[in-house]
Amino acid sequence: MNKTVRTSIIVVISFLTYYVISGFFGKIFSAIDMLVNFRIISYILTYIVAGTPLFIGSAIIHKDFKLFTHLGLNGNFITGFLVAVLFTLPMFIGGFIFFPVNYKVTLPEIIKLTICAGFFEELYFRGFLFGQFFKYTKIGFIPSVVAGALLFASGHLYQSTDFMILTGIFLTTFMGAVFFAWLYVEWNYNLWVPVCMHFLMNLSWEIFTVSENALGGVSSNVFRGSTIALAIVVTVMYKKRKGLPLEVNKKTLWWKVLPSIE
Repeated sequence: MNKTVRTSIIVVISFLTYYVISGFFGKIFSAIDMLVNFRIISYILTYIVAGTPLFIGSAIIHKDFKLFTHLGLNGNFITGFLVAVLFTLPMFIGGFIFFPVNYKVTLPEIIKLTICAGFFEELYFRGFLFGQFFKYTKIGFIPSVVAGALLFASGHLYQSTDFMILTGIFLTTFMGAVFFAWLYVEWNYNLWVPVCMHFLMNLSWEIFTVSENALGGVSSNVFRGSTIALAIVVTVMYKKRKGLPLEVNKKTLWWKVLPSIE
């Protein structure tokens, strides 16, 4: 069977299975927490249990259990963290100057909404769903990223019931998914770059009283937009200075002659 077809089938089946299981996230969490009785650990274990089909899918695709390699976690964490700190400076500086500190946020909430969300969402949506398509098949960037971005954005629609706000949240998180996927690719498939970006962007949203949802207001989006613009500009300049071509280009938007990485 053609490698692209085989990989695509496994990715779709694995992710659909994960998506069904994640629909019972609350019940799985309750069951695990009854045994562990430590909410943060229970939350992490629930994410891992839900993601089991993706780990199995990766093993089947690559015929080994080198999950860190195939999901992008073998990249340099320090590089990912330092790059993310640089890129998110506008959000933290703007938050410090223009928004009050949120003293009500607790450490467990920060761990849950920033570290856990940043890590597992990037691991499952970018490392697996997007990454297996774009990195290991001939499928281009746009078709590789669209399905995951739609699901990722849909997963944030619980934040409001107002149609206009929901539309804004959907578009914001959809473009965020595309942005994180682009960073993942351009930083040599180092998943720690989008993971740390996701974590720090969420953190700035939590420690400052910015908004009750992912949409935000004019001021907060100016700083968020500045962060995204800075990340894009620096990434492009860095690759140009190193003489490295952009992975996402007109030849890889829809279909690739060969996978980016065999």
